[in-house]
Amino acid sequence: MDLKTATALRRLRLVSGPEAISFLLLLVCSILKRTTDFNAVPVMGMIHGVLFVLYVVFWADAWNRTKWPLKTAALYFVLSVLPTGGFFAERKLKREAENAVIASRARQEGIVNA
Repeated sequence: MDLKTATALRRLRLVSGPEAISFLLLLVCSILKRTTDFNAVPVMGMIHGVLFVLYVVFWADAWNRTKWPLKTAALYFVLSVLPTGGFFAERKLKREAENAVIASRARQEGIVNA
């Protein structure tokens, strides 16, 4: 894995957690708006919207660089629209990055020819 691909995966992983948190906070704010006089939906909506757009841009970049199969790319996109999906995406991306580092080191040491 080259540096640009690793950077694309890292950016996607770093934005997936905050995007998931903002989604959950937006849901809480929506409930509070309907049950109390507290209305933070416009602010949380904007924050979540910006983070979601960043996630989609970084997802497209990562998909382009990693050459994921359609199934994998679709999974990461679907995880972005589920309330807690960003947490699962972050965990899977971290595991994928760790496996790529292990494979890269093995190739450098001549252990595998991959």
